[in-house]
Amino acid sequence: MPDNVPPPRRVVTGHTPDGKAIVLFDDQAPNKASRPDTGITAHWIWTTDSAPANIHVTADASTPRRGLAPAPQGSIFRIVDFPPTPAGENGDHGAFAKQLGLHDASGKRRPPTHPQMHATETIDYAIVLQGEIDMMLDEETVSLKAGDVIVQQATNHAWINHGPGVCRVAFVLIDSRPY
Repeated sequence: MPDNVPPPRRVVTGHTPDGKAIVLFDDQAPNKASRPDTGITAHWIWTTDSAPANIHVTADASTPRRGLAPAPQGSIFRIVDFPPTPAGENGDHGAFAKQLGLHDASGKRRPPTHPQMHATETIDYAIVLQGEIDMMLDEETVSLKAGDVIVQQATNHAWINHGPGVCRVAFVLIDSRPY
């Protein structure tokens, strides 16, 4: 990841035993996972493993877990930095899916049209924070820029950065009913 893109600042609040609102963490996101093959870096901000979520957590709940999707009935909040995608990128979709812990949805979805196409059984809220990126779907591509928001309902997609610099996107993934 280029030096000019620092980890995001994270402020997490909570309560004292007598109910006073306090700051539990004010730091740079402490946990990240990078993919050397693509340069994509994900910064874990917070995770939950139940719904409704436990709001009495005082330990750091940003520990990365294998895969893209949250725990059953859980959520993940992470910020992802996408470096420019190399022109003519080729890759093995099967290896990509295995590396990210994605399950086989054969017969339920259309075949991938890009090596990094994937879907999760989640509803995703995303906000483009910096840069520009294309969201490739099965038969269309949507160009997005800083300030744009996305709601994905378990759709096939791939992220392609045609820009000259890093694109930073904030994602909240919430476990959903199966597709």
